[in-house]
Amino acid sequence: MRPFRIDIPQEALDDLHRRLDLTRWPGELPDVGWSRGVPLDYLRELAGYWRTGYDWRAAEARLNRLPQHVTEIDGVDVHFLHVRSPEPTAVPMVLTHGWPGSFLEFLDVIGPLTDPAAHGGDPRDAFHLVIPSMPGYGFSAAPRQTGWSVDRVARAWAELMRRLGYDRYVAQGGDWGSPVSLKLGLADPDHVLGVHVNMLATFPPQDPAAFEGLPEEDLARLRFAAHFEQDGAGWRKIQSTRPQTLAYALTDSPVGQLAWIVEKFWEWTESSKGPEDAVDRDWLLTNASLYWLTGTAGSSAQLYYESNRLDEEFVATWAGPWPLRAPVGVAVFPQDAVRPVRRWAETILPTLTRWTEFDRGGHFAALEQPELLVGDVREFVRPLR
Repeated sequence: MRPFRIDIPQEALDDLHRRLDLTRWPGELPDVGWSRGVPLDYLRELAGYWRTGYDWRAAEARLNRLPQHVTEIDGVDVHFLHVRSPEPTAVPMVLTHGWPGSFLEFLDVIGPLTDPAAHGGDPRDAFHLVIPSMPGYGFSAAPRQTGWSVDRVARAWAELMRRLGYDRYVAQGGDWGSPVSLKLGLADPDHVLGVHVNMLATFPPQDPAAFEGLPEEDLARLRFAAHFEQDGAGWRKIQSTRPQTLAYALTDSPVGQLAWIVEKFWEWTESSKGPEDAVDRDWLLTNASLYWLTGTAGSSAQLYYESNRLDEEFVATWAGPWPLRAPVGVAVFPQDAVRPVRRWAETILPTLTRWTEFDRGGHFAALEQPELLVGDVREFVRPLR
């Protein structure tokens, strides 16, 4: 394992600024808002701030205060944060992000999880944290061969935790981090204490009787899912089928990369006027800068092709069943892009022990509602310690 420090060359930042200055802007129909994509005026203003107001070096300095490492697993250099708690009885936990997020999603939960006493909590709730960047994302290298599916990522995480000397640990994640964490529980059952996810996909069973007596709240979730599949899943279809073609545009245009990412922070968060209702503007640009400066628009999309290309692959990746030995906890946030039905979750998760429905928050739980997520993880893990 090698220590890692972020050090983006100034030439790369100068190139970003030059490209922002030379952006070729499209036209826009009047009065369409966000209905057809990111509004022109909004993106112009945000890109202008990226060029003249945002400070990557400040973000870089903050990140470099965290202990970062790289280790090669299965032919890929994996970047990860490893933040140990001062508490001797802390439980190890691996946190897994998804797309279009990154390890940056977890910055605000590191302190409360590793040192609860310093954040008004009980020191007995402490965790040692391992926060890897998925292969092809951020500072993790892009795989040089095909086959890096969710299952392979889960096996890599099991090896990472073994190398760190953690015999018993918890897995937590949202978006891609949800199936990775569940697959990790299946791949390493002798060492995974429990799995907590803040996004769970439940698919309608074949038996029509499964729909009988569903409350209106669950029926609304099904209507949302049907509409989302028709209107909101375009990014998934493209990244699952033609990630290489998409990569040319996003790797060449920082504004294109920004728009592709920021749209999801508008659609999948609890926001009314724009994504900055839910997510800090500088954080949004740090995340977009991470994708841009590492050139990982294409490599991050490959996971979709490996795991979601066909309908049966999509269902196999997300739908379970999940016959884990370890207990499972599920946190449900109302503005998430995926809204599960508990009755169906109980059929695919035989070890479901905790189900929490929150009244606020969306897809990026650690970023949007860090206190709620931290509290739920603490409650889930207490009986497992």
